[in-house]
Amino acid sequence: MINRTFVNKHSNIMLRLYQSLVRPKLEYCIQAWRPYLKKDIDLLEKVQRRATKPMTSDKSLSYTDRLQKFGLTTLETRRLRGDLIEVFKMFKSFDNVTLNDFFKLSSTTLRGHTLKI
Repeated sequence: MINRTFVNKHSNIMLRLYQSLVRPKLEYCIQAWRPYLKKDIDLLEKVQRRATKPMTSDKSLSYTDRLQKFGLTTLETRRLRGDLIEVFKMFKSFDNVTLNDFFKLSSTTLRGHTLKI
């Protein structure tokens, strides 16, 4: 739809449109329904692969090269980062959840701190 709607297809404009219109839809509530099947992960990644293709004039660039060129990361990396942020929020009590519902904490305080999982 972005390709059909916008006449100016400069790479910076297309990147901003992708980041503001498409990627939020792909990442909505991702920590709750995180896909774990390879086919589901590939299906989501295919959207980003397809969206970055028209942004470059060099059609021989691979997907990873296009991501590096535009300063993007894979959606799988973004999901992992989001998971780590959620765990940090749980441990620092920014979220109102009980840690014992999700993690089994170490009962010993030897060699470190009490936040060992």
